[in-house]
Amino acid sequence: MDLNKITRENIKKLKAYSSARDEFQGKAEVYLDANENSLGSPLTKWYNRYPDPHQVALKEAISAIKQVPASQIFIGHGSDECIDLLYRSFCEPGKSNVIVCPPTYGMYEVSAGINDIEMREAPLTRAFQLDVEKIESLVDDDTRIIWICSPNNPTGNSMKYSDVELLLNNFGGLVVVDEAYINFSRQRSLTGELKDYDNLVVMQTFSKAWGLAGLRLGMAFASEGIVSILDKVKPPYNINQPTQELALKALQEVGQVNDMIQEIVAMRDELVDVLEQMPLIEKVYPSDANFILAKVRNATDVYHFLVKQGIIVRNRSNVQWAGDCLRITVGTETENTRLVDAFIAFMKQFKTASHSN
Repeated sequence: MDLNKITRENIKKLKAYSSARDEFQGKAEVYLDANENSLGSPLTKWYNRYPDPHQVALKEAISAIKQVPASQIFIGHGSDECIDLLYRSFCEPGKSNVIVCPPTYGMYEVSAGINDIEMREAPLTRAFQLDVEKIESLVDDDTRIIWICSPNNPTGNSMKYSDVELLLNNFGGLVVVDEAYINFSRQRSLTGELKDYDNLVVMQTFSKAWGLAGLRLGMAFASEGIVSILDKVKPPYNINQPTQELALKALQEVGQVNDMIQEIVAMRDELVDVLEQMPLIEKVYPSDANFILAKVRNATDVYHFLVKQGIIVRNRSNVQWAGDCLRITVGTETENTRLVDAFIAFMKQFKTASHSN
């Protein structure tokens, strides 16, 4: 891939903002360079200083776990910032196009609209796999990104590695693989392939397996060239100090996180087994995520019934290939039991209504 060819001209010429922490990196006794409040804050004396704009300690900790060099790690304010910066760096408004594979994560489309980028659709097959032939037919000289969500949201399945590899080998732009749910998957992460593909970007997040959705912390793994461009475009202090500190603490608890992942996967499989025995459930699709997609009789009625019971799931009935489907996050044992009981209550109510008619 010719990175210079796909990078926007204004980004090539962009001179990144130089913060006080860029001009001095190290330790000192007196800091009078960043116009901070030297007396501290009402909350704590520690947060009156700007955070590390390069997140060095956090990247080194992530590097040790993910086995990816720190120089190939970008940290964003959620994966949504990574998505937006990829558009802003490599897609020319009003000219470039990208390819998405619905049904998939909606922010690829939203961010394309915000950045005035044409979005072309290559729907997944009925088996929820990539239609490589369709994708390739949509590619032209102005195609900059192919977005792939694997494991996919909302379907829960992983894409075939061979299909992703085929696109990586034959496409001259970026192939972005969103692995938000990879920790729950049987499939290995594509971060191990970064050394072989300079057009590969792999996104992951702290929101799912790490249980830190409230922090809004996402990661993009890519070549040093791509990461350097994202670093140039991002706001100087995009990750605040408390977030960096909490993420560092979480990264010290890999064993606990792995235990939680195993527990969630076990509860997922148990929930699938129970739901598949219910006449109300027509099909539960295979899942490599911490949620399941279930085809449900009278899905919209069931959804509204669950809402009245204080149980909120996602009604995906209006999504391509997901008619009459509910997306259900794996909850705690208590929450999963409440869900199952609510399904049983709906079936009893529906049966009673049918007899009365």
